[in-house]
Amino acid sequence: MRIVFMGSPDFSVPALRALAAAHQVVAVYCQPPRPAHRGQKETPCPVHRAALELGIPVRTPARVRKDVAEHEAFAALDADVAVVAAYGLILPRAMLDAPKRGCLNIHASLLPRWRGAAPIHAAVLAGDAEAGITIMRMEEGLDTGPMLLKEAIPLHPRITTPELHDALAAMGARLILRALAENPPEIPQPEEGVTYAAKLTKADGALHWSEPALALERRVRAMTPWPGAYFQAGDEQIRVHDAIAEPGTGAPGTLLAPDLVACGQGALRLLRLQRPGRAAMEASALLRGFSLPDRL
Repeated sequence: MRIVFMGSPDFSVPALRALAAAHQVVAVYCQPPRPAHRGQKETPCPVHRAALELGIPVRTPARVRKDVAEHEAFAALDADVAVVAAYGLILPRAMLDAPKRGCLNIHASLLPRWRGAAPIHAAVLAGDAEAGITIMRMEEGLDTGPMLLKEAIPLHPRITTPELHDALAAMGARLILRALAENPPEIPQPEEGVTYAAKLTKADGALHWSEPALALERRVRAMTPWPGAYFQAGDEQIRVHDAIAEPGTGAPGTLLAPDLVACGQGALRLLRLQRPGRAAMEASALLRGFSLPDRL
């Protein structure tokens, strides 16, 4: 089968490798190289690097919605299907209709729950009991297309975004191969249960002590590694890599112990912290040489 693959981050790489092993991937579309790391050197995204390793031609248009020449180049690939996994650009109708079997999306949620840009983070942040992958045929709406396959996994209470990310990336690679082989019937998404997972910003990592401790614990687990959970301690922004909710009573933001902060409900035990410009370490070790204010 002639396939165009469209994706950018690490999440998409297992699917690309699986498709390249089973089919003919005639081109890969991904985000353009961007400045990264301390030297701000332009760096290809993970899918770009994987495609080069596999010897697949790569295209990196910055925009596609109104670029007629790009639409024509895409159609000229004569693909049987396009597979999209966290590509990062919205596809116009001309591109959605070009492949013979349309465009299939590997979406990291149990649609219609968590449509949008950050479904994995959203599932962890909300404390969902399960998450999963939906293979859907793309339409012009935001993750509104009919579903071909769906598979769920239970989430343990301390799951982190990286753990769930890796599990769903592997699941997505397996399910897209099934969808292409079995061509299952399409099922419209139900109108009930629609939720949205907006694109994250740095502000989403802020810990507000007025919230319940369990909600803050989930935020720490959801926002690791990016944008990262943090709080302000005097002039320093302290990064929180791990924490757990515990019983405790006090005014929100009050230290009940050197590593225990009172919250709107319960308290948050700080387990792993990082000061600006320094390495992350166990909170007990960091706090031996650095004291938090009595009130955060």
